[in-house]
Amino acid sequence: LQLNSGANLDPDSAQTLLNLPEARWQAVATDTLRVLETTLRDPVRAAALDAARSATADRISMLLSTAEGRIAATMAAQWIVPNSLYNEPATKLARQAALDATPTVNQNFLAGQTVLRRGSIVRPEDLEALTQLGLLRGSTNWLTLLLPPTLVVLLVTVLFALYVRTQLPEYITNTRHLLFVIFLVHLFLLGAKVLVTQRVLLPFLFPGAALGLLIAVALQPQLGLFTSVLFAILLSLVADGRLDVTLFHLAGSMLAILAVGRAERVNAYFWSGVALAAGNTALLLTLHIADPVLDWPGLFQLLGAGLANGLVTASVTLLGLFLLSYVFDITTTLQLVELSRPDHPLLLQLLRAAPGSYQHSLQVSNLAEHAAQQIGANALLVRVGAMFHDIGKSVRPEYFIENQIETVNPHDSLDPYTSARIIIDHVRAGEELARNYRLPQVIRAAITEHHGTITTQFQYQRAVQEGTNTGATVPIEDYCYPGPKPQSRETALLLLADGCEAKSRAELPATAEAIDKLVGSIISARLQQRQLVEAHLTLADLEAVRLSFVQTLKGFFHSRLKYPEWQLLPGDDAQPDAALSATPSS
Repeated sequence: LQLNSGANLDPDSAQTLLNLPEARWQAVATDTLRVLETTLRDPVRAAALDAARSATADRISMLLSTAEGRIAATMAAQWIVPNSLYNEPATKLARQAALDATPTVNQNFLAGQTVLRRGSIVRPEDLEALTQLGLLRGSTNWLTLLLPPTLVVLLVTVLFALYVRTQLPEYITNTRHLLFVIFLVHLFLLGAKVLVTQRVLLPFLFPGAALGLLIAVALQPQLGLFTSVLFAILLSLVADGRLDVTLFHLAGSMLAILAVGRAERVNAYFWSGVALAAGNTALLLTLHIADPVLDWPGLFQLLGAGLANGLVTASVTLLGLFLLSYVFDITTTLQLVELSRPDHPLLLQLLRAAPGSYQHSLQVSNLAEHAAQQIGANALLVRVGAMFHDIGKSVRPEYFIENQIETVNPHDSLDPYTSARIIIDHVRAGEELARNYRLPQVIRAAITEHHGTITTQFQYQRAVQEGTNTGATVPIEDYCYPGPKPQSRETALLLLADGCEAKSRAELPATAEAIDKLVGSIISARLQQRQLVEAHLTLADLEAVRLSFVQTLKGFFHSRLKYPEWQLLPGDDAQPDAALSATPSS
């Protein structure tokens, strides 16, 4: 058997086989052939040969004894050889033939559609879809991944820096305002990353226009518009380049900022939200009415999101102004309107303790507000700042000429230095009152900067005259206001208006030429004293301010008709009391 078939049996198995009766040998041979045929009926490859030979023991018939089964399994295993050989050319031809015979199946995916959910088993068709859509990432090329967004962020940063430097130079040193803008941009970018990236409906609910509104209302409309444009550029990166989302937020921001106006009332935000909702609806209809992959229910969902966006944006803007204005000490228009109410405790204190100073503040506010409108400054801020600029005079009102009704002047009994310190101290007292009542920083600036660092001329001249007689040196610093000099156009207008109003009350100019000369002398004096060097006022602004002051002061000192005294006519039975009540009013 070993010579003819090549079977290699161990001595014990060979001896057992020789001792088998003829009938048992036939049973062993028959079962061995059966196992061999059964195994070779299936493909046996070279790589699986050992597994196929090991499996023969499990296929031996239960009718054989243990020794007979071991002999049959050993012989069958040794006769099993590979019957399936790999033919690479034929395999390739067969694969190509099967591929050609397979019909093409196209599968479409909409923007934002889920291709494969987390936890799902990945089928071959899922893997093909992910490959074709470019969602499978192999080795990460960090250069191509990070370079484009880095360049865009760098471009936006440079544009913003150039805009601030050329258009808003006063913001360069205003850290609070810059931090406010930077904080908002990062906050809204974070929100966009969560609500816009790989979303379908949420990008149109995201209140991106609130960023421009917050900056426009809290700081300046032009800055709000420019920041909205830059934010739209950054949003295009977050939105994976979707043009409809970028245009939606860019156009919405511009519309909302233009619609809110000066935002002096709460309903201005409501109407801004209404305008934004209408604009959103029109834009979405324009972009998606002809979209072939969007059905009517989907279009109505988009329109509903656009309408809701207006309400969400107005609400976020109001809430943001309420919270952030205190954090960054930024005064909003609504706060200024609230402060301008005559029943404010400080204004009531000024009215009752120093009525002359209160009337002076009213006249200064009229002068400065009209001039602010002519040069494009914040007229509301100027008006409110003028109302509070002299509140320090309510502490010792009798030392200020506008509150002195009797002819006795308490300064006549004081030395020049003490007299000057009392007058100058109204700035410190006003700032202290403003802090106690938590007035915003811009109002406190109106109090501290409305005199700049000018000198109390009357007291200084007295001190110089007395020093000439006694030979003492008079330091001019003792007679100067602590300042600082006006840091904004608004406080510079207060400085000029305060001087013009005070001098006009002292000189009572009777003609337009006299008023013009008076205003020109004040402006020239402040320029020579270098009080306006930090206020960002141009010569054209000063000329507009001069013309505005002259026009307003003409209204203050206009001519009035002098009424004749009433006389009792002959035969008139009117009583004197009745005659007094009939005297015409001026």
